[in-house]
Amino acid sequence: MTTAEHQRLAINATKEIPLAQWGPYLSERQWGTVREDYSSNGDAWHYFPFDHAHARAYLWGEDGLAGISDYFGNLCFGIALWNGKDRILKERLFGVSNPQGNHGEDVKELYYHLDNLPTHFYMEYLYKYPQQAFPYEQLRDENYKRSKLEPEYEILDTGVFDNNEYFDVKVTYAKQDKQDIFIRISVTNRFTEAADITLLPTLWFYNRWVQGSFKRKTLHCLHQ
Repeated sequence: MTTAEHQRLAINATKEIPLAQWGPYLSERQWGTVREDYSSNGDAWHYFPFDHAHARAYLWGEDGLAGISDYFGNLCFGIALWNGKDRILKERLFGVSNPQGNHGEDVKELYYHLDNLPTHFYMEYLYKYPQQAFPYEQLRDENYKRSKLEPEYEILDTGVFDNNEYFDVKVTYAKQDKQDIFIRISVTNRFTEAADITLLPTLWFYNRWVQGSFKRKTLHCLHQ
């Protein structure tokens, strides 16, 4: 039996770019990558660490939580969360860099890609957000102190998920056609008591204003 998805895949196969117009093409982590490294010594981890991500503009891409974009990355969609206790919005995945982790770089989050069709006409994503302050410093410090012979220190080891004190944030995408996209965001409190959460769905354009005719010597001053 030929399904609607098989038909969409057959059409995509005839395209010069065999991709759906919209899909999970938005990076989950752009900070600390070689794409954003303009340091004099090629040290991407220190040139663009996680702590800079909420305040600096990327040059070659974007990132976001549970996000999608068109296949050129021009228009992006993602969610931002705040539990009322974190010092920054939860907009992207956190992790330790290669020098910080006892086994190298590693994301320290709980998130799951639950479902996805090849053409991305249906997608499900689940993120588990602590109701306590996110343990950024604790995860960094504990992993940095451990040797290569010791296990990694994970977010479950911090205790922020004890007693189910967290939110399940599920993002579902369903397309009517290649341009008409339905987005459903559901937040479930897994704790026994009521808790505050702020949800900020965000639509933004990729930072192309520095592209095209920019000169190499201007790149550093753009971030000042």
